[in-house]
Amino acid sequence: MSAFNEFDQTTRTELEAAAFRRLLQHLDDNKDVQNIDLMILADFCRNCLSKWLVSAAESRNETLSYEEAREYVYGMPYSEWKELYQPPATAEQKAAWEAHHAKKKAAKQG
Repeated sequence: MSAFNEFDQTTRTELEAAAFRRLLQHLDDNKDVQNIDLMILADFCRNCLSKWLVSAAESRNETLSYEEAREYVYGMPYSEWKELYQPPATAEQKAAWEAHHAKKKAAKQG
């Protein structure tokens, strides 16, 4: 049995929250890693994290808008982050995304 599973629920939640905050810091420290690259490689991105926060809030009957969640994840309004750090996707990125998406679609059908 994993030592992690032996922690009480509060400790697990605190560790998970700390790891999530560290993930956000890591993404902030690596702004050159584009969302499309994250989607291609890991099938999630900063926007996904924002959506998951909104969903978590909703499951607790709390109100958190998608834009509020994105501002938390990005550390600034998304429009500002996009202008400062997100260049247009390259042809290679677009092709890799299309291939990834097609592979996922085929796996669901297969």
